[in-house]
This record gives sequence, structure tokens and C-alpha cells, in this order.
Amino acid sequence: MSRMSGSLWYLKRCDLFEKLAPAEIERLEQRAQVRNFARKGLIYLPNDQADAVLLLAKGRVKIVNLTADGKQSILAFIEPGELFGELAVFGPSEREEFAEVMDAATVILIPATEMRRLMESHPDISLGVTKLMGFRRRRVERRLRHLLFRSNRERLIHLLLELVEQYGVQTPAGVSLTIRLSHQDLASVIGSTRESVTLVLGELAAEGIVDVSRRQLVISSLKKLAASVAVDPPEVVRCS
Repeated sequence: MSRMSGSLWYLKRCDLFEKLAPAEIERLEQRAQVRNFARKGLIYLPNDQADAVLLLAKGRVKIVNLTADGKQSILAFIEPGELFGELAVFGPSEREEFAEVMDAATVILIPATEMRRLMESHPDISLGVTKLMGFRRRRVERRLRHLLFRSNRERLIHLLLELVEQYGVQTPAGVSLTIRLSHQDLASVIGSTRESVTLVLGELAAEGIVDVSRRQLVISSLKKLAASVAVDPPEVVRCS
């Protein structure tokens, strides 16, 4: 580990800290640590001490839970500027899941004691952390509702629609997902198998709904995809 040096850019670009005075940002920098991780590196493991909140500066991270039968279940994808491991602010505990790097990442570790101090002295930061936790919980709960009593096809379609909301970019060919996920990653989110995901994607491609011929998944017909599970298509605001 090494102390952050030079620019305070990573901390300043985090929405949660944007209202902090320069002196408070400098104090935060002095107490934080920065670590670089290669792709597939593990940031923390189950049973590791949860003594820091983490800010992703660069790259992408997935939060993964191990089920009772040893299978992986992906809980969330973390993007630059986002906090994770935030349960550490509620006191000494152990991690229950593990965080794995998807794309080479730079992570800033903020001591839980420092984060608690900021939350106590800045209600907006406390509210921001609470909102973050609530947002992630609602997303997991919604995903669980989409998994219960549904076929593999329906599960995957609901996941694709969720990914469109987060990562969809409008292109001439359709809605392209800016996140690259393997068939195994998709299966680990919906509690299925890689073979089942491959089969369903093949069916959707044959129906002209998705394009899996490229390395990047493209939703050729978002309206058809949403209509197949009787929901409205999500709005795509970004264009390539």
C-alpha cells in the first residue's frame, strides 16, 4: 500500500465528497490509502476484517457472494466514483462476500473510523451513504423478484433490461452494453448455468432481438425484448 500523492482528483470526483472543504479533502487524502489491482485480482475475501470503505477510482469491480453449495452469485457491479464495502461504517465486522476486479483497478481505502467521522459531521454524506445502501438493496430485491418462479429465459431478459438501464448506449445497430460480461457472469447473476445462458442468447439472436455475433452484446430490438416479459422498455439516454 502507498499513500496517495499529488492530485486529489479521485476523491474530489466522488459525488459523496463534492461538498467537503479543501482542508477536509486533504485530511481525507492523508488518511486514505491507494492500491492497484490487476484483472481478476481479489480486493477482499469473506471473513476479511471490514475496517475500511472503498472508493473505486479506475476500472470495474464485481461483488460476489458464495452460495451454500459453493456457487458464485454476483450481487453488484461497481463503477469508477462509487463506494463499496460501506457496511464497514457500522462497526467492526467481517466481510460476507468477496470483491473481484473485472478490469484493472485503482481502489482508495478510507478507514472506517474516518468515514464515520465524516458521516457524523456532514449529514449530507450520511444521507448519501444511506441512499447508496438503499439503492443497492432495492436493486437486489427487484432482481430476486424477477428470479422467483421464472424461467431461465425470463430471468435473463430481466437482467438484460437492468443492464440496459445502467450501461445501455444507443447505436445505429441497437442498444449496445458498455459492460463486457461473459456468459458465466450473466449466469452468476441470475442463478443459472453458462450453458442455459448461451442457449437463451442463441434463441434471442435467432429471433432478431439481440446480436451476439460481436464481442459486445447489442440489443437489436429493445421493444421486443421488453414486450416479451410484458414490461415497458427502459429509457436509453446515452448515444455513442
